[in-house]
Amino acid sequence: MDPTRRGFLKAAVTAAGAAATTPDLAHAQDQDHGHDHQAVPSDLTLRVKALESLLVEKGLVDRAALDAVVDTYETKIGPRNGARVVARAWVDPAYKKRLLADPTAAIAELGYAGGQGEDMVVLENAPKVHNLVVCTLCSCYPWPVLGLPPVWYKSAPYRSRAVIDPRGVLREFGLELDGDVEVRVWDSTAEIRYLVLPERPAGSENMSEEALAALVTRDSMVGVKKVTLAREGARA
Repeated sequence: MDPTRRGFLKAAVTAAGAAATTPDLAHAQDQDHGHDHQAVPSDLTLRVKALESLLVEKGLVDRAALDAVVDTYETKIGPRNGARVVARAWVDPAYKKRLLADPTAAIAELGYAGGQGEDMVVLENAPKVHNLVVCTLCSCYPWPVLGLPPVWYKSAPYRSRAVIDPRGVLREFGLELDGDVEVRVWDSTAEIRYLVLPERPAGSENMSEEALAALVTRDSMVGVKKVTLAREGARA
């Protein structure tokens, strides 16, 4: 374990991000989409909170600093970085080529790098191929480009059913694929993080890079949805 302050903050945020699970995928999606729920925190969540309180009381960690780390990934980074990567690939063929050949370096060109994004793989969707990302063991996720993982991504039902019944999971997210479309499921690990490069929506040919980035959602970069001209806002 890294004994430095930065190492502790990283470990604490990772533990907090892995704490929440839900009994079913639909419920996990509802929680992530902003519905009001009352739930008793899990034992792990309570232990993390207790440890945080103890360390703050002993003066070993600054609560404001820890909150700042979480807030940065939840609101200031979030999926907007990934959306800019996708939009650049859509408008710049040379960049797209670099992104597919050496994802980590190409993403770093736009200034996005760091913990949980050291070894990236970019998966390109196509008319007959659709990629879906999951982490079957925990909640490995590319923080520099997508921020913190949503509740449903960490839930046990998603982690198991995405592998067993990926088309069923996609249907629950409102995505019905034709039978001749191949669904490829990719399991994130502690070493490798994935980013889906969605198909560019028809009718967006004359849109600017900035406008295209506004269309790209977090869910489309995980692979549970496609990008459409109608932005889904906070839900994705």
